[in-house]
Amino acid sequence: MHTKALLLASIPAATAAETILGAYIFSRHGDRTTKAYSPTKLTALGAEQVYLSGSWYRSRYIDEKSSTRINGISSDLADLTELAVTAPADNVLQGSAGFFLQGLYPPAGSVNSQKLANGTTIEAPLSGYQYIPVNSATVTSRGSNQAESSAWLQGNSGCPAAVNSSQAYFQSKEYLELLGSTKEFYQSLLPVYESTFPSESATFKNAYSIFDYIHVSTIHNASIPSSNLLTPSNLQTLSDLANIHEFGLGYNASSPIRAVAGSVLASHIVSTLNSSISSSSSQKLNIQFGPYGTFGSFFGLSQLPSVSPDFTAIVDYASSMTFELFTTSSSSSPSENEVSVRFLFANGTASDSNPAKVYPLFGQDKTELPWTTFVSEMNKIALEGGSKEWCDACGEKTGECADYYPAESAGVAAAAKSGSGMSNAVAGVIGAMVTLGVVLGLQALILGVGGLRLTKRRKQDPSEVFQVPAGKTSFSDTSSTQKA
Repeated sequence: MHTKALLLASIPAATAAETILGAYIFSRHGDRTTKAYSPTKLTALGAEQVYLSGSWYRSRYIDEKSSTRINGISSDLADLTELAVTAPADNVLQGSAGFFLQGLYPPAGSVNSQKLANGTTIEAPLSGYQYIPVNSATVTSRGSNQAESSAWLQGNSGCPAAVNSSQAYFQSKEYLELLGSTKEFYQSLLPVYESTFPSESATFKNAYSIFDYIHVSTIHNASIPSSNLLTPSNLQTLSDLANIHEFGLGYNASSPIRAVAGSVLASHIVSTLNSSISSSSSQKLNIQFGPYGTFGSFFGLSQLPSVSPDFTAIVDYASSMTFELFTTSSSSSPSENEVSVRFLFANGTASDSNPAKVYPLFGQDKTELPWTTFVSEMNKIALEGGSKEWCDACGEKTGECADYYPAESAGVAAAAKSGSGMSNAVAGVIGAMVTLGVVLGLQALILGVGGLRLTKRRKQDPSEVFQVPAGKTSFSDTSSTQKA
């Protein structure tokens, strides 16, 4: 994402009468290895990127000397009642969250020590390292919970309607025109990536996968085949086409369910910030890590592309968006009418040279929204993961959604029972034997006809990674809420 200077963007500084009540940070992971070779791994560069971002947010929200410090938050030792940190069960996203937290709450030395009953003082290992747990994303992030090694946008969304909507993009006029008009361009770069992408795969259909492969190579590989073909102009074109491809898969104004990841995130943001207002809650800072696809989905839903077309681009590694809750009231328990929200975004690692800047949401002409207005606008796009509303919108009636449709579930069960005169026990035994027979038969077919033999697990062949799965139309990226 190449963010241009925007007139409305500025670095926010709290006024003397302003109090920060809480914040919600959503961050992309740091630099990683290519998705062409599974499993994807966080690199040392990626760890540094998110660590530095965490350090910047510490200087803004945690440091005692900061004018934008969250009111009452612990500055030296992390108070786990004040923090909530989540990331999908994925090594890149979980690892990124861990390094971010090292920057947010670095080792505290002797401050992080304990005096025992016998008078001995024990300092925590690693110079007082602070062990802040990163919770695995659960139903609260459903619709955006994807692994970084996956290349299919809606692969783990669990939302059939979102999958169908994204697949519809491959029948759109925009997609089909670009598929044809860019064919020669992708074929011209075949010498660069033909070891991973055969000629038939080197098309706009795999725009993101090709871009990701080249992007990672230019960062980490000192030698690239036919690198003379990777001119600045060609690299920019690869990036531009990937941006178009991914935004098309993640958002469509006429089919909002396509952006289900952004909708689920919106719901979580509102419920979390609401707890920061409540006097009964001590939670002040919520941090969630996820893929770039969630950024794009939320950007589309919140009308940020109308502020700048840059908001239709793939965000850089370690990018973060923040929702800051504040009040100008002197009351220790301000009412909802005395609370406002501002949205900040940093493309890439947040730092003094690249600070998070404020942008207006929902087509508003101001960057500070009254809490009630913010909630009203967010509720228009929000879907709570696993709720009845989510199940209806996604067209999902199985799994955890089955409880919302007892009549249909009962009908399916009754039909299954009436269709068989045998007992459940007998049916179970027969089913197991049939399944075993099919598995053994397929194994024999593969080993015999295919001439294959059993070996130890090997590294995944890149050509396999980009073979479109049955029932899917193409690949794209993920990172935990959509793509990473």
